[in-house]
Amino acid sequence: MCCRNRCSSYICAIIALILVFIVSSIIFCIIISPSNVKFHVNDASLTQFNLTNNNTLYYNFKVNVTVRNPNNNIVVYYRRIKAIAWYKDNDFGWVNLTPFDQGHKNTTVLQVLFEGQSVLKLKPRQLGEYKEETSVGVYNDMAIDFDLRIRAKFGRFKSSRFDPPIVQCRRLSVPLISKAKSSPPFSVTKCRIDRSFFVDRHAKAA
Repeated sequence: MCCRNRCSSYICAIIALILVFIVSSIIFCIIISPSNVKFHVNDASLTQFNLTNNNTLYYNFKVNVTVRNPNNNIVVYYRRIKAIAWYKDNDFGWVNLTPFDQGHKNTTVLQVLFEGQSVLKLKPRQLGEYKEETSVGVYNDMAIDFDLRIRAKFGRFKSSRFDPPIVQCRRLSVPLISKAKSSPPFSVTKCRIDRSFFVDRHAKAA
C-alpha cells in the first residue's frame, strides 16, 4: 500500500513538472515571439535614368528607407546590408551600406544612392514602356531588395550570424526630377518579407 502511494506521488510530481514546463514554454514563446522588422520606402527619386541605343543605362537613383524594430526585447545587429536596384525585373545597380546596431522600439533611416552605369537589355515590350515612362517623367516597376546578414539578441541570448529573408520593396513608381517640369510626389511603399525576419532563409523548412 505504501509503495503504491509513493509511486502515485512520483507520477503526480512528474506530471506536475511536465505541465509547468509546457506552460512556461508557452508563456516564454508569447513573450519572446518576435515581430518582423518593418521596412518602408519613404522617398525615391531619379536625377538621371538614360538608356542609350547600345543598352547602357546611366542612372542616379536616390532612396530613403525607414527600418523599424518594433520588438521590446530584441536588438538587431546588421552586419551586411546590400541594396540592389531593379527596373522591370532587371537589376542594374547595387551598393553596400554601413553596418549598424538597432535597439528595441527603434527606427533607423537609410539613405541609399545608386549612381553609375550598367548594361540593361530590355525586352521589346519593356523598351516600349520605358519610352512611354520617359515622356511622362515617372518610371514604374522599379524595385529595391535588401540582402542582409544579421545577429539578434533575445534578452541575454545572442544568436550567431544568419541571413534573414530578402526584403523586397517592389512596384515603386519613381519620378524623374527635372528643372523643366514638376513631377508627382512619391508614394510611401511598404516592403515585403515572405517569412519571419528572424529565421535564416537558408534553413530547410521542417
